[in-house]
Amino acid sequence: MHLDLSGKVALVTGSYKGIGFGIAQTLHTEGCLVALNGRNSKGVSTATAKLFGSIGVVGDVTKTSDAQRLVAEVVKTFGRLDILVCCVGSGRSVPPGKENANEWNRVFATNLWSVTNIVEAAQEALTASKGVIVCISSICGVEVIDGAPITYSAAKAALNAYVRGISRPLGKEGVRINAIALGNILFEDSVWSHKLVEDKLAVFSMLKKEVSLDCFGSLTDVASLVSYLVSSRSGFATGGVWTLDGGQVRS
Repeated sequence: MHLDLSGKVALVTGSYKGIGFGIAQTLHTEGCLVALNGRNSKGVSTATAKLFGSIGVVGDVTKTSDAQRLVAEVVKTFGRLDILVCCVGSGRSVPPGKENANEWNRVFATNLWSVTNIVEAAQEALTASKGVIVCISSICGVEVIDGAPITYSAAKAALNAYVRGISRPLGKEGVRINAIALGNILFEDSVWSHKLVEDKLAVFSMLKKEVSLDCFGSLTDVASLVSYLVSSRSGFATGGVWTLDGGQVRS
C-alpha cells in the first residue's frame, strides 16, 4: 500500500531509542523528514546520525517550555509540521498499593503531560498543515492488567480519554488524532527482553495463557500501524484507541 508520506515533516518525541526510534526509522524510510527527540543529548545525537537528513532536538516534553521550544525548532528547520507521534512514556512505577503523591505526579507527567504539552505546542502548526497525531498508549489503560502499576494504568486510561475528547475540537481544525494501546512489545533492552533473561519459562507461560497469538509484538508491528494512521489512507480515522496486543485484552 502506497502511503504517500514522502516529504512530510514528522516529529517523534522520545525517539532516540526503543519504540520511538523504531517509528522514526520507519517514517524516515517512507520518505518523511524526521525530527528526533529525547532528554539524553548523546543518545539523540547518535540516533540522528543514523537517519540522513533528520534533526535532533534535546528536550523534556513534560515541561511546557521545552515542548514549545521543540516545535519551534522543527518548524524553523523544515518550515512546517505534518505529523506528531507522542512516544514519551514509561510503565516503571511502584507495585500496586504502594503509590504516593510524588509517584502519581511523576507517572502522570511522563505518560500524560508529555502528550498534552506537545499537542498544545504543536496545534497551530498542525492546523496549518491539516496534520495528524498518534499517541503511544497501553492496554493497561483499556482494562486492568494483573500486576501492572496502578499509577501507569490510570495515566494511560486518562491518555485514552484525552485522545477521544480532544479529537472533536482538533477535528474542527482538520487535525486527526488517534492512540495505539500496545500490549507486549519485544525489542532490545525492553522490559520483556530483561524478563526473558530472568525467567523465560514464566514469560512463555504468560504468553500462552494471556495472548491469543501466543507471541510478542515487534517494533515493525508498531511502526507499521503508526505509518498507516498518519497517512491519508486512514483519513476517516480519528479519536480512536487502536489495540495492538496480539489478542490479550478481553473487554
